[in-house]
Amino acid sequence: MIVIQDILRIIITTNIILSFYIVFHRRRSVSTTWAWLIILLVFPVIGLILYGFFGRGISQENIFAINKQHHIGLRNVQKSITKAPKKTSPADTSDKARMVIHFFNHNGEAPLSKNNHVKLYTDGQALFDDMMHDIQYAQQSVNVEFYTFYNDQIGNEILNLLIKKAKEGIAVRVLYDAWGSLGASKTWFDQLRQAGGEVLPFITSRNMITRSRINYHLHRKIVVVDGKTSWTGGFNIGDQYLSRNKKFGYWRDSHVRIVGSASLLLQERFVMDWNASIQKESQLITFNTMLFPNLDENEIHPGDVPMQIVADGPDRDIANMRNGIMRLMSLAKKRVWLQTPYLIPDDAMMATLQTIAMSGVDLRIMIPCKPDHPFIYRATQWYANELTRFGIKVYIYNKGFIHAKTIVVDDDFATVGSMNQDYRSYDLNFEDVAVFYDKNFAHEIAQSFIADMEHSTLLTPQIIAKQGRLLRTLQYFSRMLSPIL
Repeated sequence: MIVIQDILRIIITTNIILSFYIVFHRRRSVSTTWAWLIILLVFPVIGLILYGFFGRGISQENIFAINKQHHIGLRNVQKSITKAPKKTSPADTSDKARMVIHFFNHNGEAPLSKNNHVKLYTDGQALFDDMMHDIQYAQQSVNVEFYTFYNDQIGNEILNLLIKKAKEGIAVRVLYDAWGSLGASKTWFDQLRQAGGEVLPFITSRNMITRSRINYHLHRKIVVVDGKTSWTGGFNIGDQYLSRNKKFGYWRDSHVRIVGSASLLLQERFVMDWNASIQKESQLITFNTMLFPNLDENEIHPGDVPMQIVADGPDRDIANMRNGIMRLMSLAKKRVWLQTPYLIPDDAMMATLQTIAMSGVDLRIMIPCKPDHPFIYRATQWYANELTRFGIKVYIYNKGFIHAKTIVVDDDFATVGSMNQDYRSYDLNFEDVAVFYDKNFAHEIAQSFIADMEHSTLLTPQIIAKQGRLLRTLQYFSRMLSPIL
């Protein structure tokens, strides 16, 4: 008995020492540090195993592979921007817009592209019908990059279409996150490889178990056809995004189709992610005009929507995307309306939201009525309750599951992308967001929000008061773990 007690004492002491060393030796936020410390101390040994897979920083090998990539397509983007029409929208030339544009492009990675036609999609069926139509008529290249690419009905329809295009001699590439695409096995993707296409798992999701790091995901959703037409937003490839999953019901999301030079920016983002993930030098993409065409005078004027494509990831020390979104929202004088499936803001974003609301701005947030991840949803509920105390209007979408990640600021700015309002999107995922400086598109996003309000319930103090003690306990516990969810 004494021997067992001594062994347990050694294990607990060692666990405590290792816990403090592991958590404090790495630079991270205070909230994340305490969250991991709770896990490591409350669950000895098991906590260490969890930390080994989920808590360690992104590997230096991955950072090197990602950071060594060059912006090989920006020269053609700049040419298209130079040739763009001189007419610009009032929002594009305002002082507010210039500040945000400068912030996102301070390192030259997100130039403003003015000559774009943009179409908003909020329904999966319409989205996939038009996306597959674009792929069907591809003449040179199709590049596909998704967090989730499921082996299900719509997944097979798209895979078969890509196989068809590869057999026609079109350059087809697929980049996916292996952790987010469970069920899409190497054998399944081999069908496309055998047809002449190329498929790669993103660098951080390759050999996840042997590398013992499964917490850094490619969360972007990008399709680029011939370097001219592109897609990005919140939809992934899977039947649930077509409302075929009874658990979620109607799937409400937001995505955009872009025709214009901003497609070159998304093309470049794909190329950089692909080149960071290659396993053979023969798979390296170099600059060529097939991928980055010189858009002629008839092609560069499809529309006049000014926009930026902003990308971020854990390979950076500063959360540029989150900071830029906070800067954008802080310019509001009238309203900030945002939709997010996960509302788990860090301290900086929480303070920004509170400040905006207390300044008299109409701040509205829309979240789902049901979870797809239990702990994350309980944490979302806690933050929703807390933000309601500051006069922020939180709407619970009841028609199904809302997965949209959109923001509209005043009548001038809007964003659509893959970024959720949570720690994971701020610090762990590789994300992209399209930022629009156009009154008409901002109005369209606002109108979609208003339409969704008809299927939503406004969270009130009375509703919060009716939440049971057990639910409130789960919310509080999940909130304590929110920095690592």
